[in-house]
Amino acid sequence: MNTSLILLILAIIGLAGYVTGARHAMALVGGISSRLHSRPGYYGSFVAVWAILPAAVILFVWLIASPMYISSSVRGAFPEEVKTQSQAEQGLSYGMITSIARGMNALTGDEIARVENNPVELRTALGAKGVPLAGDPQPFMVKAAADLNRMTFVSRILMTIVVLGASFGGAFLAHRQIAPRFRARNRVEKVVLGSLVVASSIAILTTVGIVASMLTEAAHFFTAIPAWEFFFGTVWDPRFAAAGSGGSEGQFGLIPLLLGTLYIGFVAMLFAVPIGLFSAIYMAEYASPKVRSVAKPLLEVLAGIPTIVYGFFALTTVGPFLRDISSQLNGLVTGDYANFIQAQSVLTAGFVMGIMLIPYVSSLSDDIITAVPRALRDGSLGLGATRSETIKKVVLPAALPGIVGALLMTASRAVGETMIVVLAAGVAARLQINPFEPMTTVTVKIVNQLTGDLEFTSPQTLVAFALGITLFAITLCLNIYALYIVRKYREQYE
Repeated sequence: MNTSLILLILAIIGLAGYVTGARHAMALVGGISSRLHSRPGYYGSFVAVWAILPAAVILFVWLIASPMYISSSVRGAFPEEVKTQSQAEQGLSYGMITSIARGMNALTGDEIARVENNPVELRTALGAKGVPLAGDPQPFMVKAAADLNRMTFVSRILMTIVVLGASFGGAFLAHRQIAPRFRARNRVEKVVLGSLVVASSIAILTTVGIVASMLTEAAHFFTAIPAWEFFFGTVWDPRFAAAGSGGSEGQFGLIPLLLGTLYIGFVAMLFAVPIGLFSAIYMAEYASPKVRSVAKPLLEVLAGIPTIVYGFFALTTVGPFLRDISSQLNGLVTGDYANFIQAQSVLTAGFVMGIMLIPYVSSLSDDIITAVPRALRDGSLGLGATRSETIKKVVLPAALPGIVGALLMTASRAVGETMIVVLAAGVAARLQINPFEPMTTVTVKIVNQLTGDLEFTSPQTLVAFALGITLFAITLCLNIYALYIVRKYREQYE
């Protein structure tokens, strides 16, 4: 029985337990709910929780532990000459075994008997079933695949029996505990509280796990490359080398990438913040309800456009347009029609990224400005201030903490952008301040370093983790500073 069907059965048992638990509680008090400690729904929820939660935990643990045990058992049965191979080679053998096992499930008994002792025919038969093999399987692989299928089948049967047994047993025990003065609400609320704690812990532990993984791999990188060379280096030249070729390490200067990230993000914010903020002020304070109902959704459509589309727009339209117009302007002034704006440049990437960020600034700022209490506006207007004065001196200062948060989210989005930069600003790590020339960012180089035929333990690959943890630290500092600004002004205007 597959996992989806088991989960469906658990949901049905839980629903049945809810109905029977609520009805049993009402039957105990003769239909007078005031005699119960809790509402009938809590008694039903108590039964449903015990019917679903323990069984779901068992199912989750089983799905993790069973494949590990089966894999260990199959690998333990490898011939001695295979066990002496490297872990990578054993992994390839196990991968072929899993492919054979998957294909054998699609073969009939007669087909298996005919091809199991003939590797060439077995490979052909599996290929006809849509399971291609990289090479002819060895005899031990066929036996291991059969053992893998057998153990998987037995594990599935046992898992189904144990999970459903735990579900029925939990529902039965919970049903027996129901009594008029049984504190069902307290028990259910404890489960809900525990679920909230687990959900919060998952989010926190995920963040901790991401940071820990980056720190671990970054530490390996810094054992090969000195930290001061990375953080203060001005040359980015990793000198890619294929896996096993033993190429030189190169230079890993962070400064060109960091400046490119900040420069392109700054240019993007120069375009996005004024336009987005002014459009938010118009829609919140000046636009009629009819205009707002049309303009706001149309503006937010920009947020749903994939970034690769913005990249194509920059590559085929904005970049050539800026290049050609710079050529014309240069020709009118100097007579030399050479362009001074490159098609791939900081300006191109910043402009297109700014367009992409407009709905983030506009939508968030609009919601924040709209949330400012109407009493502040009425008080200002009642004292004789104009609408523009009210917006500048009352509404915007009151909404400033939220606007700062919106700008922070926008800046984080700009710092993490990749595709627009690749297509609109190029991949050249250059140290320059001319916005008409190409530059690149940290995120682009993270993708580059993790793409291609490179050893995962080489500095060329591990540097991606050092770049990632640096980007994380920058974002964290921005968040801390924004939190300081928000708290400072919130105290002033609350």
